[in-house]
Amino acid sequence: MAHDISLITTIAAAFGFALILGFVAERLKTPALVGYLVAGILIGPATPGFVADMSTASQLSEIGVMLLMFGVGLHFSIDDLLSVKRIAVPGAVVQMSLATALGLGIGLWWGWELGPALIFGLSLSCASTVVLLKALESRGVLSTMNGRIAVGWLVVEDLATVLILVLLPPLAGVLGGTAAAEASGPLWQAIGKTLLEVAAFIALMLIVGRRALPWLLWQVARTGSRELFTLAVISAAISIAYLAAQLFSVSFALGAFFAGTVMRNSEFSHRAAEESLPLRDAFSVLFFVAVGMLFDPAILVEQPWQVVAVVAIIVVGKSLAALALVLALRYPLNTALTVAASLAQIGEFSFILAGLGLTLGLFSNDGMSLVLAGALISIALNPFVFALVEPLRAWVLRHSATARQLEDRDDPYAQLPVSTERKYLEGQVVLVGYGRVGQRIASNMKARGIPYVVVEQNREQVETLRRQGCAAVSGNAADPAVLIQAHIAHAAMLVVAMPDAIHIRQMADCARTLNPAIEIVLRTHNDDESELLRQEGIGTVFFGEEELAAGMSRHILQRFPPLVTE
Repeated sequence: MAHDISLITTIAAAFGFALILGFVAERLKTPALVGYLVAGILIGPATPGFVADMSTASQLSEIGVMLLMFGVGLHFSIDDLLSVKRIAVPGAVVQMSLATALGLGIGLWWGWELGPALIFGLSLSCASTVVLLKALESRGVLSTMNGRIAVGWLVVEDLATVLILVLLPPLAGVLGGTAAAEASGPLWQAIGKTLLEVAAFIALMLIVGRRALPWLLWQVARTGSRELFTLAVISAAISIAYLAAQLFSVSFALGAFFAGTVMRNSEFSHRAAEESLPLRDAFSVLFFVAVGMLFDPAILVEQPWQVVAVVAIIVVGKSLAALALVLALRYPLNTALTVAASLAQIGEFSFILAGLGLTLGLFSNDGMSLVLAGALISIALNPFVFALVEPLRAWVLRHSATARQLEDRDDPYAQLPVSTERKYLEGQVVLVGYGRVGQRIASNMKARGIPYVVVEQNREQVETLRRQGCAAVSGNAADPAVLIQAHIAHAAMLVVAMPDAIHIRQMADCARTLNPAIEIVLRTHNDDESELLRQEGIGTVFFGEEELAAGMSRHILQRFPPLVTE
């Protein structure tokens, strides 16, 4: 009995080639994803030999995008997005506009019509959230302030791209397209419909999803079946993404992202992240392989200077624009470089935009090949761009007086106001980190009337604390200047309420130098790290699991009287 095995063949070839070439890439000290991209080229239609099924590979990569976006949603709440809205929203809008203008200008210079040049510029303006997540996760900075800003920036870009995708069909006729949608109606109707659909989906997820999904996970967890729990997590991610696309015209990626954000409210969110991780990793490999399959290497020979120009816009033009914007918004140089590196690539939404342009008769196959070349090269280069962030920052600070001025620029939240009461300047507690643990510590100190100064990297959080009448400064406590602004020299205690293993010693050394008598209290989430810190005598160390076990043990022992032995 004959049957179609294209799915099995595609998966086997993709995983097999990706494993071999990914291993070779790692041995050559190159990121594994470069090997995945090359694997896609080898099994794609542009190279001789075996050719995998393009349609099947494309759908498999879509599942990878869904699961990856679902995963970031589990770690990135709506509050996180709102906490960076002041930089993410204006930054993303202005940066996309500048990148689109660069692509539009070079397209017109090459002799293209307005429509193709505009599609080209738009395709180069939106970075890949999937690639960014991989880069941030591999460096362990996804949950940091810089990571939240970068992800929030790209989420805003994704939202803007969804609007562009809906507006292109009614605009196709004006831009010279040959296949404009006849039933799309007037432009104002398309805009209104899009806004209503997106608003309806978000409202449904925030109102209904926030209650339904945690309840569903609780009911499945009660069965005690690990298989059912994993199935519930994956089913929720993919089903919501699919229904969002079908019912609300929201992309698969954004649908899965919002599914993750609402599931984050469940007490099982960490378990959901762990259970879905193996599938996320597997399908993310298929995404990179699928991107490689779309690439025609002949474009590198036929139009080399055009390819160079495209890569320059993506890697240099977009990065410089983002760098300038972040610095203009008065954020540190390190944040500016991280965001710039995050945007130095394009990905899945670029393919969707270019593909829609082809469908509407607004784009050419040559333009599509250039977009794919830019995507492939920029994705391959992105890990190296990230690796240059710290060395470049150090070099610039050494050789540029302007850079040092930017690093030391006058930030209104980087120092306490002149009107700060004296009790916050002498004998106070310097509290580093205002997350869930830090907020509870601050609340307890406030109830006891203990004066404290908060040091927090999130400027929006510092601004909120200032409005509430709390003493707070913005910055990284590993920087001596920040601790000085918190008046560490006259403080009674330094409390580090964030498990920052990299900077803990810097904070402690700086505090001891400025105030040898200060008492230091540290938090850590690693058993080995806590033991090492105790041996070094840096301060009083609290290890999360150990303190939890001690608290629960005290409760148990209080309920049961000691045994009386004869």
